[in-house]
Amino acid sequence: MKPQTTIVFAAVLLATSVGSAQPYFISPTGDDANPGTEERPFATPHRAQQATREKPGEVILRGGIYYLGAPLVFTAEDSGTKASPKVFRNYDGEEPVISGGQRLADLEWQACAKGVYRAQVPADLQTEELFVNGARQTLARYPNLYPNAQYFGGCATDAIAPGRVARWSDPTGGYFHAMHPALWGDFTWRITGKDAKGELRLEGGWQNNRASAAHEKIRFVENVFEELDAPGEWFLDAQTHTLYFYPPARLDLRTAVFEATRLHTLIEFRGDETNPVQWITLHGLIFRHAARTVMNTREPLLRSDWTIYRGGAVFFNGAEDCALEDSFIDQVGGNAVFVNNYNRRIVIRGTHITEAGASGICFVGDPCAARSPLFNYDQVQELPAIDRTPGPRTNNYPADCLVEDCLITQTGRVEKQTAGIEIDLAQNITVRHCSIYDLPRAGINIGDGCWGGHVIEFCDVFDTVKETGDHGSFNSWGRDRFWRPNIDEVNAWVKQAPELPLLDAVKPIVLANNRWRCDHGWDIDLDDGSSNYVIRNNLCLRGGIKNREGFRRVVENNILVDGGYDPHVWYSENGDIFRRNIVWTAYRPAHMPPPPWGAEMDFNLVHVDGAPDRTPATQLQEQSGRDEHSVVADAQFVDPARGDYRVRDGSPALALGFMNFPMDRFGVQKPELKALARVPVLPLIGERAAAVPARHATALPWLDARVRSIADEGERSAFGLPDVTGVLVLSVAPGSALANLGLRKNDVILSVDCTIITDAAALLRCVPAWPNARSVMVRFSRDQRQLQFSLSPHNSP
Repeated sequence: MKPQTTIVFAAVLLATSVGSAQPYFISPTGDDANPGTEERPFATPHRAQQATREKPGEVILRGGIYYLGAPLVFTAEDSGTKASPKVFRNYDGEEPVISGGQRLADLEWQACAKGVYRAQVPADLQTEELFVNGARQTLARYPNLYPNAQYFGGCATDAIAPGRVARWSDPTGGYFHAMHPALWGDFTWRITGKDAKGELRLEGGWQNNRASAAHEKIRFVENVFEELDAPGEWFLDAQTHTLYFYPPARLDLRTAVFEATRLHTLIEFRGDETNPVQWITLHGLIFRHAARTVMNTREPLLRSDWTIYRGGAVFFNGAEDCALEDSFIDQVGGNAVFVNNYNRRIVIRGTHITEAGASGICFVGDPCAARSPLFNYDQVQELPAIDRTPGPRTNNYPADCLVEDCLITQTGRVEKQTAGIEIDLAQNITVRHCSIYDLPRAGINIGDGCWGGHVIEFCDVFDTVKETGDHGSFNSWGRDRFWRPNIDEVNAWVKQAPELPLLDAVKPIVLANNRWRCDHGWDIDLDDGSSNYVIRNNLCLRGGIKNREGFRRVVENNILVDGGYDPHVWYSENGDIFRRNIVWTAYRPAHMPPPPWGAEMDFNLVHVDGAPDRTPATQLQEQSGRDEHSVVADAQFVDPARGDYRVRDGSPALALGFMNFPMDRFGVQKPELKALARVPVLPLIGERAAAVPARHATALPWLDARVRSIADEGERSAFGLPDVTGVLVLSVAPGSALANLGLRKNDVILSVDCTIITDAAALLRCVPAWPNARSVMVRFSRDQRQLQFSLSPHNSP
């Protein structure tokens, strides 16, 4: 039976539903002493809010910029009703801008050295973002901004090298940014000064829930005065209240508009389950100049890799039947929209979000609503301590919400462990007809199994994972109550308590009728523990589908162009199904149990262009121990050169039970957004294999073990390695000296003393035989933890 993939939402009504109530008008040229009529409008949204509390009516904003002195906060007192919702909307054909910044007027610029100008600014100005004629400028940084650079717009190994730091007279207030060594997001530290030795004092590094040292190469610094040396860069000296700016060529400082951010949040819905904010719609508004929040991103989200800042330019907390529609969120410094804790039936529709500093839209509940919660990858609990009650403890989480027909691009401008849409500790979130692209990490991320019911459908998600690694256009984790890093321990638990895997993932998560392309990972990546998924009718254009350990995933009727299916680290009885899919390659397994795999793997077609006959897919059969009816054949696509991967009548795929699905309904449908939206580049067959060749990985004897090189990105991901280097231990002789030292099958040797072991040949060169003169330290990885032992003459065989 086809699962339900739609949710019926209560209609959010606009101006025509307000009845005969007198509307209120606002204009930047108005006056709050006015009556709020069209002829004599108010000046501020706050005054209009006060008026609607006294006498309900819709609020119409004339075009222009509204610089807020404080966030506009809606409470239960502001609520509308289903029959008469409260509406704050634009005047037809005009563009009102809600700004969290301030305009810097009457600046008197004076030339400094090397193209830099300076001007005095108000003494109370504290900002980390400057806009000139509407465009975000660059904090003084090293290295300089290069828009085409892959990471951070440019990075340098010597970003905080002693010689460079010595040039900085007082870097207090600067920032040091670096990627995670495994490219699992990034870290930011604030520079608090120098110590007596001239070394930097730093605080921070809490923006990632997988703590680590900073990446040695991918790093940069910003907000340091001495690095102000390129057009578009700026620096604010808060002590002397002086703004320094290096204007781009042809910018006229006399007429340019300068604006600086102040507020983190522009609009807030502030209620709770007992007293919710109800039936308020924001329509046709532009939101700009919300401040950066990178140093506030520090709350861990259960055992996912994320930390979070609970805030956004538009912030929903304790709201019901409220909406943001047909709006534009432009260049805000943190999250664009955040739906926090208890919320029901929030709708975000027809909205364009671009260049947010963090994520586009977040739905995040209260960790206290989860049963037996843990908050870090390395935390585990024993089976008797686990609460066996299914589902949440409380209602303090977002549910029954909709994101529809939204264009979300170029988010993560400041923070890289972010997503176009992020879902954690929530239920029944539907994301439909969204176009999401140009992001540093996932387009859509689901951080845990709590509590499922999400539907992702008809979306177009591509050009993702552009600054990180080991991820996908869609990414998920499921480190729920049952999960432990050790696969064998989970297998033993589930034999004792088969209900464990779905205690949190109580409803299936559905990915249906989407188009995905990820050139730096997987198109769909179900990572650690992700369980209870239905993945159906997806067109994957580059990276294929990866299912790491988890339970009850149904993957059917998908087309995996130029790629295939990557099963990684499966549990022994996971109940997975892979059927009626069209793939280009054999399976790419990593760290898998012996076949047969899963509950069902069959009726799949391996496409070979021009293949004259159907032949059994013997390679799939040998790999999976299943695939009895799977075949190798030409799928006979309608028009793949134009992205139409439907199959023609008579295709062998149809005989296997494959069913065509629409190829013209991906992404935004709203005409104004469709005119702006890009679509993914269609693949050239064979480009994935050419771009990511596997390494030579022959098994070799080494001391009392057999080993081989880590082969490819799949094994890198399966073993949680920073890159495609290292040596996999295939076997260790029982009772041998290596076994007594603790080395086991599936350990990965990383280094010997200070020498990085890139492959098996490097290991044999470094340690060709047991050392007889001095000890060497061997560092290795097990279950994504680094351990070590000493090889010495004293413990030799």
